[in-house]
Amino acid sequence: MAISHLSKADFDAFTGEGVALVDFWATWCGPCRMQAPILENLDAELGDSVKIGKVDVDEEPELAQKFGIMSIPTLIAFKDGEVKAQAVGVQSIDQLKDMLA
Repeated sequence: MAISHLSKADFDAFTGEGVALVDFWATWCGPCRMQAPILENLDAELGDSVKIGKVDVDEEPELAQKFGIMSIPTLIAFKDGEVKAQAVGVQSIDQLKDMLA
């Protein structure tokens, strides 16, 4: 399944059902660029069992504010619309799997 770029308009529908991992990031953020290939690998490994989305905090400041994003990258795991885990900084594939477990 491809990684989705999320906006305020589709965020709730994306995270509302099943398991989703959302990466809050920005184009100018070096660590965010380091996180991207790790998310691609996770997506390839887990396939349809987890939805992965990205929110550009510069384009969607309301979403960043809603979740209290102070540092990026921040990754949040959701299950059926509820926050289950959150991590700040670059996360390894194993750390991401633990968040989703």
